[in-house]
Amino acid sequence: MKALTILQPGPLCTVQDRGRPGYASLGVGHSGAADRHSHDVANRLVGNNSDAATLEVTFGGLTLRAEFDAVVAVTGAHVTCRIDGTEQGLHSTLTLRAGQELELSAPTWGLRSYLAVRGGIDAPAVLGSRSTDTLSGLGPAALSPGSVLTVGNNSAAWPAADFAPPRSLRDTLRITFGPRENWFTERARSLLLEQPWTVTQDSDRVGIRLDGAEPLTRAIDDELSSEGMVLGSLQVPPSGQPVLFLADHPVTGGYPVIAVVTADDVSAAAQLTPGTQIRFRAIG
Repeated sequence: MKALTILQPGPLCTVQDRGRPGYASLGVGHSGAADRHSHDVANRLVGNNSDAATLEVTFGGLTLRAEFDAVVAVTGAHVTCRIDGTEQGLHSTLTLRAGQELELSAPTWGLRSYLAVRGGIDAPAVLGSRSTDTLSGLGPAALSPGSVLTVGNNSAAWPAADFAPPRSLRDTLRITFGPRENWFTERARSLLLEQPWTVTQDSDRVGIRLDGAEPLTRAIDDELSSEGMVLGSLQVPPSGQPVLFLADHPVTGGYPVIAVVTADDVSAAAQLTPGTQIRFRAIG
């Protein structure tokens, strides 16, 4: 059987693909890989189509066994990857023989690793996606010891290279102001760019809560009607400390959004660990 058996999932291991777009009107979020760049690179290294499902491993700790001869790749956070105790290269194509065990350590930097297997994880699709949405509960349950994952046939031609250079951790995220920047004082808009922001412990796939020395103050104190939220929104609750929405963000919200992080930088933000300090840079 073409399958992988989870021996230890680590703190959180979920099945993710490129999400389920187009259902916001039904209250269903996009979800999908938090770091879409690393997800796509892992699939590319094993010759999968970009929409093939991978494993998203939060803070390492994954151990799995191959039940067949598999081709895999691990991207994202800097972890130590071992096959039957022998260290392997990250961001490269690896062979995992039937009966061999692959293990990922806790990362030395970054937060989320992506393990792709040629053919993709063949979990049941919900609304066209195999992604686990931690906010709505849609998709496969988070993996546990003993979970058996069938491998599908969502592969394409082999890539031209078997290695992809890893990205460095990014501590400056690009933003565009709006749609509600006018709800904030001029001081708050300047402060968003001028002071560092610390990633707090209260962060997950829904969003990253940030803490700054001086909160962002509003120029308009009226109640805002609930409106649509997009990936990368920087929503500011009454505390004045912004929340950066990630893959499992709600589709609507009642607090003003001062700015939106660029799509590419949202992938980089998904690797930020608690305690990291970041800054924002406005573009356009």
